[in-house]
Amino acid sequence: MHLRRVVITGIGAITPIGNTASEFWSGLLNGKSGAAPITRFDTTKFKTRFACEVKNFDPLNFFEKKDVKRFDRYAQFAMVAASEAIADAGITDEKLNKDRIGVIWASGIGGLEIFEEEVVQFALGDGTPRFNPFFIPKMIADIAAGQISMKFGFKGPNYAPVAACASSNIALANAFDLIRLGKADVIVAGGSEAAITRGGVGGFNSMKAMSERNDAPETASRPYDKDRDGFVMGEGGAGLILEELEHALARGAKIYGEIAGSGLSADAYHLTAPHPEGEGAARVMQYTLADAGLKPEDIDYVNTHGTSTPLGDNAELIAIKKVFGEQAYNLNISATKSMTGHLLGGAGAVEAIASLLAVQNDIVPPTINHFTDDPEIDSKLNLTFNQAQKRTVRAALSNTFGFGGHNAAVIIKKYV
Repeated sequence: MHLRRVVITGIGAITPIGNTASEFWSGLLNGKSGAAPITRFDTTKFKTRFACEVKNFDPLNFFEKKDVKRFDRYAQFAMVAASEAIADAGITDEKLNKDRIGVIWASGIGGLEIFEEEVVQFALGDGTPRFNPFFIPKMIADIAAGQISMKFGFKGPNYAPVAACASSNIALANAFDLIRLGKADVIVAGGSEAAITRGGVGGFNSMKAMSERNDAPETASRPYDKDRDGFVMGEGGAGLILEELEHALARGAKIYGEIAGSGLSADAYHLTAPHPEGEGAARVMQYTLADAGLKPEDIDYVNTHGTSTPLGDNAELIAIKKVFGEQAYNLNISATKSMTGHLLGGAGAVEAIASLLAVQNDIVPPTINHFTDDPEIDSKLNLTFNQAQKRTVRAALSNTFGFGGHNAAVIIKKYV
């Protein structure tokens, strides 16, 4: 079967270090930390009192007041990021066949904030069920994809993959497959999350998954550092416009780069912990390289899942060494969650943009907050500590792994 080529023609992002794609990229290159004390609720009694919140975001700058009431924060982020990407790609032209334009927008959790609000309100009441009529439509994880399609009239494939922190990489992988198989011409693919809530922070605290470095939140996300103590929660989202190459050329679209391959796998090991030898992570990278028709030596940069957890960081680097062999020492490797925090279901899309812009601009964003070498981590690996590094980046591989053992990866390469 002839597989069509798939390129990226638009990007949009709203993140803890920048509220547009260009601001996000600037934040990455400058090693900006998005972590600060939580402002959205009283954290006095919480073990973790900080996170990477989106800053200076007023939904009334983007939506009518009546619409703000209809969108959970995760869906607001989705609409903002998708709208930027759509405008960037110029796919609002009425001459385009919108039956062939789809939306695949992921979220690991969905409307957690509205869920909490409604349940608390009911619990504090007299037992009479007085629920907001928008409770269910605001909560469900697929509603962002539906809202984007309705706003822009896109009538192609429309759904939301849900696989914890691998969710938006799966959205990209699915969009890539549908386009190359000829089932769509353009897909708005991405993900968003807004889990910095009492339940989100409290729940992850109870698992002992998050950093508790409350005295220095800006340095708490420190992948590969000896003293890392867990991830820092982030919020926001990102969208990419995936488009069939000939379709993009025919309308004169600008092309950022090309999706070369994708892969999915499962650890089938543990509810929350990675396989200690990175078995599932290694397989997903091998699948992705094979799908792209590339060899390990064709990759110059790996954007790791790199959450700043003691087990996860080590397991992923073990997997990279298995897959890349001696080429592992020629790679630049970095964990941009050191700056953005962990956007959960939105992480893959945000990090795909970081990888794409690294390929386009031949510069690798850093892993910030490195202070002390971890003796269990191979010091010969180039983990791009603390400063961005210039180099030719022909292709980048971006990894995401989620609770439940879900693994997803994509490769983005230069368009030639």
